[in-house]
Amino acid sequence: MKKSFFFGIDWGMILPAIVLVSLGLTAIFSINPDLFRSQLLFFILAIIFFLIFSQVNYKILENNSRAIYVISIILLILILIVGVESRGAVRWFEFFGLRIQFSEIVKPFFAVALSSFLLRKENSSLTHFILSIIFVVPLAILIFLQPDLGNAIIYVVVTFFTMIFFGFPIRYFLGSFLLFVASLPFFWNFLHQYQKQRVFSFINPTDTLGISYNAIQSSIAVGSGMLFGRGFGEGTQSVLKFLPERHTDFIYAALAESLGFVGAGVVVLCFGILLYRIYIVSIRVDDQFCRVFCAASFFLILSQFFINTAMNMGFLPIVGIALPFVSYGGSSLLSNFVLLGLLSSISRSGISPRVLEIK
Repeated sequence: MKKSFFFGIDWGMILPAIVLVSLGLTAIFSINPDLFRSQLLFFILAIIFFLIFSQVNYKILENNSRAIYVISIILLILILIVGVESRGAVRWFEFFGLRIQFSEIVKPFFAVALSSFLLRKENSSLTHFILSIIFVVPLAILIFLQPDLGNAIIYVVVTFFTMIFFGFPIRYFLGSFLLFVASLPFFWNFLHQYQKQRVFSFINPTDTLGISYNAIQSSIAVGSGMLFGRGFGEGTQSVLKFLPERHTDFIYAALAESLGFVGAGVVVLCFGILLYRIYIVSIRVDDQFCRVFCAASFFLILSQFFINTAMNMGFLPIVGIALPFVSYGGSSLLSNFVLLGLLSSISRSGISPRVLEIK
């Protein structure tokens, strides 16, 4: 029994994730010890959730993907009705003093539902393409209304890249892109003023004390770390609080300031190892659902990593996207380890017998 339990753990996934969490915890401790204790508690819970979901038969979730999709929508609707408001956003449920952000919790289950939906019709017709786009619309709109533009973007991006992996013709995506560009003036009217200001700040970052302040301070933090960094608790941008949201959206900049180019490179390396491992699992499985789910998971982690780090370095406008496994936030941590648990389950039980014989 013990051997079987540990056989369900994919160490190639969990070890780089633990390194990332450790870096995040160290940075958070240097910023605020109280936040460290909270994040450490969620990390322990996340490991428990990982162990549970690594033993779950993925077929159970696949067979109940429609119910998962409907429940996800219901939860996001309830957030808007009875959710806790903080700083002008309604994104959380509060349980026994703990705030849970369901736009984060839903992510691994959305990957399950999306993968199952794409495979219901194993063809790449235009009708199936349009229905696949419509599939993500309710979730993206409900998250945008919280408002949470960053996570709404993540859901849409993951959907499109998973659809590309699924094999829809490129001409469909080119047509969709042209339609999206033509619709930008329409979508622009629905953005909040602070969201518009972030775009203006990215295009013209000259207001050093106004709308450009966050982006400029983040770039300063990244650059000031140089090769080996200033050390935890020694960075001026982090310790003196010039860098905003340094424990969440801008934790990569805080790490770069503390650990320098080398430390920032370790973060990139860990994500590279994790993503490579997911890719390896995807090519070893025979089950089509497993393959598409691995792709959705790959793009889910990659898109958050890319947007967050690019935002921290001033290459993209600022949006509220956490750095997976690193940023402070219990919901994000739980969500990511549930995702790894499901991937470990697939790694264990979805591998082709032919591949095992070769090994």
